[in-house]
Amino acid sequence: MSADPDGVAGLRAEIDAVERSALRRIDPGARAAVIAGAIMVLLLATTLPWVGHASGWDVLSGSTNPLDRVGLLPRMFGAAAMVLGVGLSALALITRRWGLVWASALGCGYCVLDGVWAIWSRQTVHGPGPGIGLVLAVLAMAVLAAQWLRLALSRW
Repeated sequence: MSADPDGVAGLRAEIDAVERSALRRIDPGARAAVIAGAIMVLLLATTLPWVGHASGWDVLSGSTNPLDRVGLLPRMFGAAAMVLGVGLSALALITRRWGLVWASALGCGYCVLDGVWAIWSRQTVHGPGPGIGLVLAVLAMAVLAAQWLRLALSRW
């Protein structure tokens, strides 16, 4: 005679597996549209001037006018914004994994600080100041950081 005639143990294991899977996933709800919109604004901001007449793409590729003296901080912010703000955020939004939500929240928070530092660095040198694209990119990163952080803290 078997100890589990009705397969209750197998059913319990299947329920536990579904529960573990559900705990690793998130449902962003309406925040998904806000996050996707902020990613689009961030991509739009890279086409606008960041330093002088140089767009964000020019700053990222290093093809700016040497007289603009772009420096390292706007380039660092641009690279981090593309990797963390666009790449990691899109990956977290697509996969809806809990760990990626936390990584996006922390990464986007770092990018906001990096972006503010980049704007400050453009205001303290002789030459062109920060352009509208750089400011818009930092604001988009702030929206992303706030949305990801609220979503990450929703289960805490």
